Amino acid sequence: MSAPTRRWSWAVLVLVLASAGLLAAHFSFDGDTFQNCRYLGPSTRMYVTAWAAPACALAALIPLVLLRRRGQRPGGLALAAACLVPVLLLAQLAALYWVYEPDPSGGQDCSGMTRIAAPH
Repeated sequence: MSAPTRRWSWAVLVLVLASAGLLAAHFSFDGDTFQNCRYLGPSTRMYVTAWAAPACALAALIPLVLLRRRGQRPGGLALAAACLVPVLLLAQLAALYWVYEPDPSGGQDCSGMTRIAAPH
C-alpha cells in the first residue's frame, strides 16, 4: 500500500472515530436541556454536535470514493470503519431530529403538569 493510500485510509478511520465521538458527546450534553426543573431547550453544543457528527460520517466516505476513482484499494481497517457509517448515520439523524423536537414537557416543568398558582 502506497503512502497516499495509507494516508487516505487513516483519514477514513479518523473521521469515523470523530463522528462516533461527537455522537457520544451529544448524548452526554443531554442534561443541558433542564436546569432546576425548567426547560431551557437544547444548548449550542447540542446543536453543534448534532450537525457535526453526520457531517464527519459523510466526510469519511469521501476518501473512499477518491481512492476508488484512482483505482487504488483502501486498507481493511478503513473499509471496516466505513461499514459503521450507516449505523452511525441512523443514530446521528435521530439525535438531530431530537434536537429540533418540541419541548417534551409541554413547556411546563419536569413533570409536564401545569402549575396551579395559589390565590394570594
